[in-house]
Amino acid sequence: MRTSGWRSWFVAACAGFVLAAQAAPLPQLVIDPAETTVSGLSSGGYMAVQLHVAFSSTFKKGAGVVAGGPFFCAEGSVMHATGRCMAHNTSIPVSSLVTTTNNWAASGYIDPVSNLANSKVYLFSGALDSAVTPPVMNDLRTYYQSFVPSGNIVYKSDIAAEHAFVTDDYGSGCSIKAPPYINDCNFDLAGAILSQLYGALNPRNYGTLGGSFVEYDQTAFVSGHGMATTGWVYVPQACAAGTPCRLHVVLHGCKQNSADVGQQYVRNTGYNRWADTNSIVMLYPQTSLAATNSCWDWWGYDSLNYAKKSGPQMAAVKAMVDRVASGTPPSTLPAPSGVGTSGATNTSMVIAWSAVNGAAGYNVYRGAAQANGSLIGGTSFTDTGLSPGTTYSWTVKAVDAIGSESPPSAPASGTTTGSAATCTTSSNYAHVSAGRAYQTWGYTYAKGSNQYMGLWTTFTIKTLKQTGPTHYVIGTC
Repeated sequence: MRTSGWRSWFVAACAGFVLAAQAAPLPQLVIDPAETTVSGLSSGGYMAVQLHVAFSSTFKKGAGVVAGGPFFCAEGSVMHATGRCMAHNTSIPVSSLVTTTNNWAASGYIDPVSNLANSKVYLFSGALDSAVTPPVMNDLRTYYQSFVPSGNIVYKSDIAAEHAFVTDDYGSGCSIKAPPYINDCNFDLAGAILSQLYGALNPRNYGTLGGSFVEYDQTAFVSGHGMATTGWVYVPQACAAGTPCRLHVVLHGCKQNSADVGQQYVRNTGYNRWADTNSIVMLYPQTSLAATNSCWDWWGYDSLNYAKKSGPQMAAVKAMVDRVASGTPPSTLPAPSGVGTSGATNTSMVIAWSAVNGAAGYNVYRGAAQANGSLIGGTSFTDTGLSPGTTYSWTVKAVDAIGSESPPSAPASGTTTGSAATCTTSSNYAHVSAGRAYQTWGYTYAKGSNQYMGLWTTFTIKTLKQTGPTHYVIGTC
């Protein structure tokens, strides 16, 4: 039995490594830092509160909470988590939690609470919720009123919904409590949350989405700690093209990550339709099956610091937000003109161009790859390490004071002098017979470079690249 269990763990671990290796890096986009928000359901609702309060300098725009409770409600106790913070079988000490929040802020464990003063908050509690009962959400409203003006808080609790994320066109019946915990209650909760946080929005997209879903590598930000190897992000087309956008972090609930319900929470909660027409990037971090019930850590199953900025899951999500928002805005500089080539040698070419007013420097690209290692201050660059007798194409981009690049110039091509290298793939016996190599005591060596090629037989196959009249190296053209 132990061997079987070990094998199962090993197979699952290997599968995780493969998924992480295949996943794309998290995109770096241009995000308005004042327009970052968060929302979540159930454990994701508690996590949304934690992120909003602990990283209030990042999420100061606001938060949406569905079936969650006050910050640090469980106080590190699973008994409190399942008792007062879900069933509300005993009272939640809201005033004590407010004091803890203020003390932690004063100690630097979380951001200053003053950041919350201008936040917008949207709270939703299903009237039939039997998992996180409405009195818990009532206490969350009371908690928030200690930091957020009452006029900035919307609390909706009049829909007969069970424990689920509510939509107007997808999911189970409104009174059902079952996977995928998405219920069709004829109410667009995603739109209500985003409208409260961002104000008036453009109408949502009812047709085919124009953006792209990206499965990204989460191991770049955290390994283990109940986090999956990959997460999801929806990027509207305008955001991918460099338009400054907003960012909303969406947190699933327990038993609701992609391993549990596939991509239903990522694709069918209604967020992306609003994102598509309002330039909002949707980030969907994911827990793993190693997390307790696939929940986010809001009671301490992974770390005693779970609600602080130093909590592993907290720090990981914050790092993901920072990565998404690390893109460089496109430059307003025009593309360089007058690009041309000259001074060709066997291995180099000079590229020159006209100066661009306001440019801090320039980057030169040979094909798609940047050719210069550091920013070029002048208006010419000598590209080296080229192959003889080969035609290349270069473009130049102007760079402004903050490091943003202009559009590329028109391409300029040039051909190096000398003869292009030729390659021959053959057996070592044939290479020797043709004069590309020689043999000594049954071993083969490339002529000119004297590189060892292996046995002098018809079975040993090598590729030789000619770099001179009688000079060959092992390699490809």
